[in-house]
Amino acid sequence: MTRKSPSSTLSLFSASAAAQAASEAPLALRMSPRTLDEWAGQEHLLGEGKLLRRAVEADRLSSAIFFGPPGCGKSALARLIAKKTKSAVEELNAVTAGVNDVRAVIDRAKDRRSMGQEKTLLILDEIHRFNRSQQDALLPDVERGLFTLIGLTTENPFFYVNSALISRAQVFEFKPLSEPALEKVLTNALQDKDRGLGQKNIDLDADAKAHLIFQANGDARRLLNALDLAALTTKPEPRGDIHITLSVAEECVQKRSLVYDKSGDQHYDIASAFIKSLRGGDPDAALYWMSRMLKAGDDPRFLARRLIISASEDVGNADPRALLMAHAAFAAVEFVGMPEGRIPLAQAVTYIASAPKSNAAYLAIDKAMAEVESGQTREVPNHLKDASMDRESLGHGKGYLYPHDFPNHFVPQDYWPNPVKLYEPTDLGYEAEMKKRLQSWRSQPKQTSEKNS
Repeated sequence: MTRKSPSSTLSLFSASAAAQAASEAPLALRMSPRTLDEWAGQEHLLGEGKLLRRAVEADRLSSAIFFGPPGCGKSALARLIAKKTKSAVEELNAVTAGVNDVRAVIDRAKDRRSMGQEKTLLILDEIHRFNRSQQDALLPDVERGLFTLIGLTTENPFFYVNSALISRAQVFEFKPLSEPALEKVLTNALQDKDRGLGQKNIDLDADAKAHLIFQANGDARRLLNALDLAALTTKPEPRGDIHITLSVAEECVQKRSLVYDKSGDQHYDIASAFIKSLRGGDPDAALYWMSRMLKAGDDPRFLARRLIISASEDVGNADPRALLMAHAAFAAVEFVGMPEGRIPLAQAVTYIASAPKSNAAYLAIDKAMAEVESGQTREVPNHLKDASMDRESLGHGKGYLYPHDFPNHFVPQDYWPNPVKLYEPTDLGYEAEMKKRLQSWRSQPKQTSEKNS
């Protein structure tokens, strides 16, 4: 039988939560699935025969970390596990808990083991908010199996949780709920007479239903909160029906939920999608991902800097104007600010995404850096050395051929000992012209001052 942790003032995972859920709790908590058959979504984790489902059904779940966006079912599954398990349930929230709280849980788990009583299940919400020393306090006892840990987080644990702790736990990624899954959640809430709104005789218009599902954006909690608000604030009709129209639904959820943390995992995932869309030649996708970041309040200068990098790394000399366009967009954002700055950003995005691509310059600098680091050390040839400061007596600068004194302002000569080809231009865009020119220059025999004296 599960017990409420002494360190908790309000349990969301213990048996007492069931009593609370029957009365004053929010609709989202009341409608938390009681069995896996009531579950909506996360079929890749909880579908028939899946590993996580089998482990939960058999009460044999090892330490695990559930991560994913808000409202996708992480806490709901933890509540279901807490209800089903034969272990004693402890719960902590990393926002308020410290090392002393962790040690108290460990001590109680040791007492249970020494007395041959229940196993212990520790549900740690917001695990990513524990610092390294707090996470390290869990490590030895997780490894020894003193308790089973379920960590819940909205952040990617591979960034925020110690690798040693991750190696001792299974990581399960929860996805935003699909629209069919959200529709199932909404339907269940409307029909359930014990925990949901089934006794209220709610008439939900089809367009209002579609609006609630769309605006929830994969978040079941947001969906149910909006539905609950609509039901509670809509005056019943004479026959007692509660008619929820589109206008009512729009009032209850006016702005679509954007799952985005400017300093977290979502920021880097969306930024990565933005950059890869530029590189892949899809201006529509690049504009969408950029808009996601701007709508979420990301710094437009961050986007402008990424454009400058992409213009050199991915477009390069296939279209040298891309770098000028990106730099101009950065200057424009600094000059005019937002929201008007979105316009030059969009111009640069569409130009760079649509430009011919070459990463030859990017590859060349990496080869050059590697040559400097691990290749042979080369001395500067005498004819290239600085001849000022009375160094001519040492031969500095002697034999240098000034290219502008020759036809076409070019003369082949050695510019470094034991040359290695680093820059290999492509046949794309303007770089094709550069390739022809370099091939012509490289094919000419080297000259020395003696040949031209």
